Amino acid sequence: MIRNHTMMQFFEWHVEADGKHWQRLIERVPELKRKGIDALWIPPVTKGQSPDDTGYGVYDLYDLGEFDQKGAVRTKYGTRNELLEAMSACVKHGMSVYVDLVMNHKAGADETELFKVVEVNPDNRNEVISKPFDIKGWTKFTFKGRGNRYSAFQWNFEHFNGTDYDASRNKTGIYRILGKNKQWNNNVDDEFGNYDYLMFANIDYNNPAVREEMIRWGKWLIDTLQCNGFRLDAIKHINHDFIREFVVEMIKKRGQDFYIVGEFWKPDLKACQKFLDAVNYKIDLFDVALHYKLHSASLAGSDFDLSTIFKDTLVGTHPLNSVTFVDNHDSQPNEALESWVEDWFKQIAYALVLLRKDGYPCVFYGDYYGIGGEKPVKGKQDKIDPLLYARYEKAYGDQQDYFDHPSTIGWVRLGVPEIGKSGLAVVISNGKDGKKRMRVGQHRAGEIWTDLTGNRKDSVKIDQNGWAEFPVTGRSVSVWALNG
Repeated sequence: MIRNHTMMQFFEWHVEADGKHWQRLIERVPELKRKGIDALWIPPVTKGQSPDDTGYGVYDLYDLGEFDQKGAVRTKYGTRNELLEAMSACVKHGMSVYVDLVMNHKAGADETELFKVVEVNPDNRNEVISKPFDIKGWTKFTFKGRGNRYSAFQWNFEHFNGTDYDASRNKTGIYRILGKNKQWNNNVDDEFGNYDYLMFANIDYNNPAVREEMIRWGKWLIDTLQCNGFRLDAIKHINHDFIREFVVEMIKKRGQDFYIVGEFWKPDLKACQKFLDAVNYKIDLFDVALHYKLHSASLAGSDFDLSTIFKDTLVGTHPLNSVTFVDNHDSQPNEALESWVEDWFKQIAYALVLLRKDGYPCVFYGDYYGIGGEKPVKGKQDKIDPLLYARYEKAYGDQQDYFDHPSTIGWVRLGVPEIGKSGLAVVISNGKDGKKRMRVGQHRAGEIWTDLTGNRKDSVKIDQNGWAEFPVTGRSVSVWALNG
């Protein structure tokens, strides 16, 4: 019997920039594995524009913390050797590792170059608002600290199609680079007319040399780290044809089991469907629509109709391609896509992603261990651990929903014979104390079930027909199951 799989995003935005994160990973892998987490999404492993960079201001794709570049040998998270040690620790404990790839842009160039651009309207990037003119842009990457080790490819303005800073005038804007076959990539998100450009020096996937180098790098990274998958950042801004080509090549390199999930930050299901079609369903997507519903539900309290929580979500329409999550590094407080799920709803939200049969759930490091920075947030390990236990030991078998009330919903998992004492009953309330009469199976008659969360101290006896009335305290969740 295959146990349920659970992923953890093993970082948050304010993880200490002390170069010790790969060491923290080594220390925590055994415990996380025991708790049923069997895959880690780790942050970008490549050299950023500074030792404090979270990894999304990517400078050198081939520097994993090995060369003295951008102020340090290490990355924010540690050195290349420490990264390789962390990968070995994961292999030893049967933990899969998915590496975060940033392929949309490059930052921290070594030199400026002179080239022609037009300025475009930030609200409609297809609208040109200037005549062609020369700018000095930070687009030349020579990697003097690394030289030609691993790759001799050096980036210049011909490999980019946009930038946001003119050094000659000390002026910011969105500048489209001019040249032969130079335009924004098609097959990207259509927000702002064309959302190819996001930030920094924007990589031009219309350029065959760029496509070839990025695919070569992806294969090099697989060989170097022997990882189990990739998390692709900001894919709505990258030519979808290239994403498909890249994914096909990576799977060809590592095998059909190589797992890829993409960040396509859009709650619009039609757009998600179109993207999945474009990549032939070779990757999964994070369920952004569900995240926003969890966020809304946490703000609205009893005014939110819980019976609609999975309506118009990716896990509702495409369960086999959905990674469900509560929050992440972008949605955490004060970050780019802030949409933080309120504390009182956090355990409820995790029950909704961890204890259902559909979706591949991802636990956020910031929710589990806490968030650092100027305004720290405490971790909720004590709230999440009982749900991880329930997922690993209990959440198996057929699922039956009791989504028949706007403020009190429930579902049961009937369990499987291969996992003794499996099966559970979940009840959630976003208003007053409530209860749900639900059937867990006649074979459970006479069993005494308790609440694994500890939110209720009473117990429930299953009647002779397999039914019971399962209570829940207001604004909380109870997970009822047989002890052991």
